[in-house]
Amino acid sequence: MNVLVVGAGAMGRWFAEAIPGDIAFADAEQGVAAEAARAVGGRAVALDADESFDVVCLAVPIPAISAAIAEHAPKADRAMLDVSGVMAEPVEAMAEHAPNVERVSLHPLFGANTAPGNVAVVADESGPVTSELFDAIEARGNTLVETTAAEHDDAMTTVQAGTHAAVLAFALAANPVPEGLRTPVYEELADLADHVTDGEPRVYADIQATFDGATDVAEAAKRLADADPAEFERLYREAAESEVDE
Repeated sequence: MNVLVVGAGAMGRWFAEAIPGDIAFADAEQGVAAEAARAVGGRAVALDADESFDVVCLAVPIPAISAAIAEHAPKADRAMLDVSGVMAEPVEAMAEHAPNVERVSLHPLFGANTAPGNVAVVADESGPVTSELFDAIEARGNTLVETTAAEHDDAMTTVQAGTHAAVLAFALAANPVPEGLRTPVYEELADLADHVTDGEPRVYADIQATFDGATDVAEAAKRLADADPAEFERLYREAAESEVDE
């Protein structure tokens, strides 16, 4: 099959490397598309190329996903997918603009440099083409996790936006600590801060704007900051009884 990947960043390359077929990349930066094509043995095409493909995969930033689907849906002959990271919006857009092809939203729940891992899947209209793609993704060591768009997007409020906000808030609030005075908990949080901040700020900003996890984290931090010792103990017990580690 021939596949067009729109967006030649890390996730677009991950998808291209995970699946069989003849790969073409299109990107707003033609040089980025050409570099990705060289890396996976594919080719680069212009964003406005008048060409059709068996499969079109959108690997664009979250704010651009609906417009990208509308623009590139006519190029998809058999299947259309996205790996944008949000699901309700692209599932709806693909149903509107690509009603006659297989349609799937994927979200790799990891960075491209830490693959393989879990891949969330909403198969709005699956079929033989997407089944072949699923098999290839699983063959790379990934685990497909079927979900719904609503369940996924609700989970990402905590899993991504809330988690990122908490880790970044720690990094912003922390003072320098001499090596010998660090605790295991501090070391783990510091490692997480290093991991989260070793990425693309725009991606994290898009996630926060889409899922808004910082608000709940800020409210919880304020409750702790305002608590007297008795209330702090109550909040501590409430946190211990939460479902975060279940």
